[in-house]
Amino acid sequence: MSRRRFKTESKRLLNIMINSIYTHREIFLREIVSNASDAIDKLNYKALTDPASGIVPAELGIRIAVDDEARTITVSDNGIGMTRDEMDKNLGVIAHSGSLGFKEQLDDDADSGIIGRFGVGFYSAFMVSDRVTVVSRAFGSDEAHAWESDGKETYSLKPSVRETVGTDVIMHIREDVEDDDFSRFLDRYEIEDLIKKYSDYIRWPIRMEVETGRYVETGETGEDGEPEKEYVTSSEDKVLNSMVPVWKKGKAEVTDAECAEFYKTRFHDFEDPVAVIRADAEGAISYKAMLFIPGRAPYDFYTRDFRPGLQLYSNGVMIMERCEDLLPFFFRFVRGVVDSPDFSLNISREVLQHDRQLRSVGANLTKKVKAELERLMKDDRETYERFYRGFGRQLEYGVVEEYGRHKDMLEGLLLFRSAATGKMVSFADHVAAMPEGQDRIYYVSAETYESAKTLPQTEPLTERGYDFLCLTEDVHEFVMNTIREYGGKELCNITTDDLGLESEDEKKEADARTEEFRELLDFVKETLGDRVGAVRLSRKLRSHAVLLTSEGQISIEMEKYFMNAPGAEEREIKADRVLELNADHPAVAALAQAFADDRERAGKLSRILYDQAVIVAGLPLEDAVGYSDRVLGLF
Repeated sequence: MSRRRFKTESKRLLNIMINSIYTHREIFLREIVSNASDAIDKLNYKALTDPASGIVPAELGIRIAVDDEARTITVSDNGIGMTRDEMDKNLGVIAHSGSLGFKEQLDDDADSGIIGRFGVGFYSAFMVSDRVTVVSRAFGSDEAHAWESDGKETYSLKPSVRETVGTDVIMHIREDVEDDDFSRFLDRYEIEDLIKKYSDYIRWPIRMEVETGRYVETGETGEDGEPEKEYVTSSEDKVLNSMVPVWKKGKAEVTDAECAEFYKTRFHDFEDPVAVIRADAEGAISYKAMLFIPGRAPYDFYTRDFRPGLQLYSNGVMIMERCEDLLPFFFRFVRGVVDSPDFSLNISREVLQHDRQLRSVGANLTKKVKAELERLMKDDRETYERFYRGFGRQLEYGVVEEYGRHKDMLEGLLLFRSAATGKMVSFADHVAAMPEGQDRIYYVSAETYESAKTLPQTEPLTERGYDFLCLTEDVHEFVMNTIREYGGKELCNITTDDLGLESEDEKKEADARTEEFRELLDFVKETLGDRVGAVRLSRKLRSHAVLLTSEGQISIEMEKYFMNAPGAEEREIKADRVLELNADHPAVAALAQAFADDRERAGKLSRILYDQAVIVAGLPLEDAVGYSDRVLGLF
C-alpha cells in the first residue's frame, strides 16, 4: 500500500468544501451517479464500435446499496473502470490544477459554487462522508485497486479485488451533530427522492434494493368473522430513474427547472444557466438539441486548459464528448447536447469539418444562440449583463479574430460603459440616445472607467453634451479598429482622431495660432528628440496643459497592451507619440516666456511638461529621479 499527500491546493479546496458548502450537500449523490453514468457511456461506446469486445450494453447500469449499521452508501457501476495510474491522477489531484489562478480563487469563491466551477464533483462526497473508498477495475485488466481517504491530508492506493469491470464508490456517512442530520442520507426513501430530483434523466438504470410490504391472509378467522391478515415485508430490486434523456422529451414534458437541473448535473455547474435553447429539426439531417448559456465563466475559461464543445449523441449513445466544430470559437462558452440518428458512431473531427449537413446543423445552432442572446439583451438586460461580465471578452475576441470576418454577427451583442450614465450600453443604445447633430460614435481607452471619462481629450465632447464610450479592456481598441462604423456612423477615437467638431473658421484660426507658436513647437521637439514624433498645439485641450497622443496604427493604449504582453522583452512595439500643448494654459505661457528669456529653463520646462503628459497617459517615466529634480529645481 502506498500513502500519498494531496497537493496543497487540493487540501485547501477539500477543507473549504467540507466546512463551507453545507447548504448544497445533497448534490453529492448527483455527482457520484453522474460520474458512474459517464463511465458506462465510455464502455458502451467501446461495445458499439468493437463488436468483439464482449460487452453486453443491456447489462450496463448503476446500483446503489445502503448499509444502515455500517453507515455506508455504495454507488457501483459496471462501466469502463480505472487503472491504478488513472485513480492516482483522477482522484489524487482536484481539478488536475496547480495554477496560481486556481489557488487564488479558492478563498474568493468559497461560498458560491466551487463544485461546478472547479470540476470536483467526486469530492462532494466528503461533504457527507468522513471516509471514502473507491474500488475500481479497468476494462481489459484483471487487477483492481482501492483508493481511500478521509479528505484531510492523505490518501492511500493499494491492490484490491473486484470480480467484474467497473467502480464502487463507498461513502462512510458522518455521524449526526447539532443541526446536521447526516443520517437522512441513509434513508432509502431519501435516496430515491434525490435520484428522482437530480438524476432521473440518466440513461442507464439506477437500481436499489428497496423494502416493500403487503398484507396477506393467515388462513385464520378473527372474532369478527373476517379473515385475519398480517403485514409481510420483502425486498425487491427497483429502478429509480425514468432513463429518458431530458433533451428527447417534448417541451411540454419538461420544465425549465428540470432543464436547469440537467445542465448543472451534466456539466458540473452550481448555478442555473441564463438561457436554455431547444431545437428539434427534421429534414436532410434530423436532430434534437438542448443548448445552455452559462451565467458565469468557469475558472479556466480564458486559459488553454478549457475544453469547449457540445456533446454529440447518436440515438442516445454518446459518440463525442466535446465536439468543438459545430459552433464557432466565439460561442465556445455554450454547453449542451446534440442527438441525431444520422450521426455515425465513428464520426470524427475531420468528418465534421467537411460534411455539408453537419455544417448546416452548426450554422442553425449558431443562429439560435445569437437570437437567444439578442432576446436576453432586449428582454432581460440584468441577466444579459451578468452573462456579459463572464463571456463578453469572448465575443470581443470573436470580432477581432479572422480579420473581422464575424464582426457583423457580433457587433450588436457588444456592451461598453457610457461616460454619461456609467451604465453598460450597446451600440444601438448609444446611437438611440445621441443628440441631434452628433454624427460620430466617440470612444476613449483607459485602464479604468473613472480615468477614461476624465481624460483631457474628452473636454470638447462634454462641453457639447456628447456622450462617449469608455473602453477598459485590452481588446477594446482592436474591436473598434475592426468595426470602424456602426449604423452609418464612424467610430472615432477621441485620443487620436479628429473629432470633426471644428467649423471652417475655427480650423483657420487654429492653423494661424500654430504658425504663431511654430518656433516654440520646433524648440520643444528638438529638446525632446526621439521621445516624440511631433509637438503641436492641441485642438482638444481646455483646462489641462498637456496631453500625449499618437499617430499611426498603434495607440498609447495599444502600446501599453504590447508592453505587458508575453514576450514583450523580445520586441518593442511603441506608438508614434505626439505631445500636444494647450496654448491657453498658464504652464504653456510660462514655457513661451522662458523660451524668449532663458532657453535652458525652457528646456527643463519642456521635459517637465512631457513627463506630465506621460504620467497622465498612464505610461512609466523613463527617469523618475530626473523628473523630480527638474520639478524641485523650479523652486
